[in-house]
Formats: sequence, structure tokens, C-alpha cells
Amino acid sequence: GGGWLYLAVWLDRCSRKIVGWDVRDTMPEDLVSEALRRALVVRRPPAGLVVHSDQGSQYTATRFKALVAKHGAQQSMSRRGNCYDNAHAESFWSRFKAELLDGGSFPGLTEAKLEISHHIAYYNAKRRHSALGYRSLNHFETHLQTTSQLCSA
Repeated sequence: GGGWLYLAVWLDRCSRKIVGWDVRDTMPEDLVSEALRRALVVRRPPAGLVVHSDQGSQYTATRFKALVAKHGAQQSMSRRGNCYDNAHAESFWSRFKAELLDGGSFPGLTEAKLEISHHIAYYNAKRRHSALGYRSLNHFETHLQTTSQLCSA
């Protein structure tokens, strides 16, 4: 323990759900790629998905761009130094760190992965979000899918 850990998270912009994540004790280029790959495998979005990030080197890497292109997605990046372009993510990180860490730290990577996994499950399934009518993210997403199916029928 005692060192830094790096967490990459992908959020669904509409439902605000955490749809892919990875955590490591180093910040390799493929940390964000692996988190995105997990999200793509689970969600299987149609072509045209917009993948938004800041301009960090992980997001401008050739392998990351290739992953985005392979899945028919479009890459979008915040303007340099403009936190408002990615306000949903900035807001998420502020709350997530406060709720998960509460001023503490993890003994090591194994414990961090377990705690993060539990917190993500709670965050998606139980935590209520004021912007979503105080519904959980899973409940809100199910509501959207049901409404969408009714509208298209």
C-alpha cells in the first residue's frame, strides 16, 4: 500500500451509469482502452457512439483511437483546459472520490479493486441521483428503455 492507484471510468452520458472501468497501480496507455473495451463488450452500442474525454495522452494514443474506430464510434475531446466541456465527468469524480474514499485510502490494489467494484455496483443500482428524479441509475435506464420501446411500437 501507500502508492497511487489509477482508475479509468466510462460513463453513459444519458443514464450516468458506470459502464466500464479498470484500476491499476500504474498509468499505462492502455488503462483507458481496457476500461472502454469492457464497456463496449457489455453495452454493444451501435455505430455512431460518441466517446468523449479530455485531451490526455491516453486518449490521443494510436491504440485508443484504433479501438474507438474499430467499434464505429466517434471520438470527441474537451477543449484544452476547459473543465465545463466534460462537466458530467468532473461532477462524477468529485462525488465518487468523496463517497468511496471519505478521506481514506486503500491498503493495496487488490483491496481497491474489491471496494471499487462494490461501490460501482452500489452507484449504478442503489444511489439516487437528483438530476434523474431521485431514481437509481439502473431504474432510470430501465425506464428509458421501456419508454423507448413503447414509443417505437
